[in-house]
Amino acid sequence: MNIVIRNIIRIIVVLFFQVFIVTRIPPLHQFIVPYFYFILILWLPFKISRIYLLLLGFSIGAIVDWFFKTPGLHAAACLLISYLRPFMINLLLPKEATEWGNEEPTSKTMGSVSYGIYVLILTLFHHFYLILLEWLQFGSFLYFIGKLFSTLIVSCLLIFIADLFFNRNSKLR
Repeated sequence: MNIVIRNIIRIIVVLFFQVFIVTRIPPLHQFIVPYFYFILILWLPFKISRIYLLLLGFSIGAIVDWFFKTPGLHAAACLLISYLRPFMINLLLPKEATEWGNEEPTSKTMGSVSYGIYVLILTLFHHFYLILLEWLQFGSFLYFIGKLFSTLIVSCLLIFIADLFFNRNSKLR
């Protein structure tokens, strides 16, 4: 399947899952808000150009902002991780690994530890920035820290579970 068509289908499925299923879970919605949609940015190919990465990050965040009726919070957080993603990949992978073309970051291409660090750090940046922007409007510092770490844990679990369910072709490292 063409990489563009595969990513469009992936965007539709993940955004539908985030907007209509994950955010409708009542027990988690009070304090823990699992954000899952930014996995679309994490799963883009290694060799995507930075301008396309930033445009896709902003577009995905703007779509989520439109559904959640938030004034640019998700777009700003997605833009941040879109900007930081190439630096993280260069930090965690040897140079020859980034020359794989259309390969995507997975535990097979990056190695389990590198992929786990990649997901954890970019999730932390995304959630920190998003919850910080939300916290500046209201709330206490303990609320900010509690929401950050609880949302981080739940979101990372969702990402690692989704990694098991989505069959992504990749070469072994």
